[in-house]
Amino acid sequence: MANDGAVIIKRIKKGGHGGHHGGAWKVAYADFVTAMMAFFLLMWLINTTTPEQKRGIADYFAAQSISQTSSGAGGVLGGTVLGQAQSRGGGAASFTSNSPPASPATPTRAKDEGTHAASSAQASGQTSDAQQPSDDHLSRQAPSSKDEQFASAAESIRQAMQEMPDIAALSRQVVMDQTPEGLRIQLVDQDGKPMFAPGSAEPLPYTKKLLTVIAGIIDRLPNRISISGHTDAQPGDSANSVTNWQLSSARAEAARAIITGAGVSNDRIYEVAGRAGSEPLLPEDPSASANRRLSILLMKEAPPIPSDHKL
Repeated sequence: MANDGAVIIKRIKKGGHGGHHGGAWKVAYADFVTAMMAFFLLMWLINTTTPEQKRGIADYFAAQSISQTSSGAGGVLGGTVLGQAQSRGGGAASFTSNSPPASPATPTRAKDEGTHAASSAQASGQTSDAQQPSDDHLSRQAPSSKDEQFASAAESIRQAMQEMPDIAALSRQVVMDQTPEGLRIQLVDQDGKPMFAPGSAEPLPYTKKLLTVIAGIIDRLPNRISISGHTDAQPGDSANSVTNWQLSSARAEAARAIITGAGVSNDRIYEVAGRAGSEPLLPEDPSASANRRLSILLMKEAPPIPSDHKL
């Protein structure tokens, strides 16, 4: 006999296919899209920045003021401090060998040393501002890797000259030295071997070739360039009403035209100037032929400070 009063309960399992409709995949997909957007934005920024800006960004993130050791890969971001000495303040303040950063001290020791330094400064008549380099001074310290780059460029110029017999004899008339402003390359006159025709701004054939060789080397570096012409103290050509100022300026401009014609960008030319006889190479003999020269300065500059950087 059928039991009409029996209660039948149906249990329905839900969510058998719910995994296909969850929201976890949306989070992962959003992260992926964000990462791809950041990646393509980075690629676009790299493609639009100049080599000088890339170097400035790399130097900004280099820990120049944290460690003074030389280790790692040796590159800009290889865990090393760039060189031993200096395009106006980097992202991190750098210190020269004359004023190394003090090592970290405990609070008590730092307080004692600060008190002792203050008393010593008062005893010697100096203020603490005179002992500590200003922020403006530190901002003008350039990355020290420039010294190595300049030394390599100078050696490359010497080697290139030796490989060309027609200008190898001019090696004694090419004076290269590193100054606080940068690498200075001077083409100096000698008796019987001038760089320009007397009283003229036209470079002689071997001078043009020498300038082309120099341009090929300095084109490998990003530094800005200052070109200046110099004469001796003898008066200019009065017959043609040409002063030494005009002559030295014209010679500097002629050198600029050759250098840029050899491939160096005009944007890198910072200054073209005539100095006449105001800066003699041999001050004790203002009329010496060596005072007639052409000076090319690769400027030593720190990378620009990013606009959002705070000192």
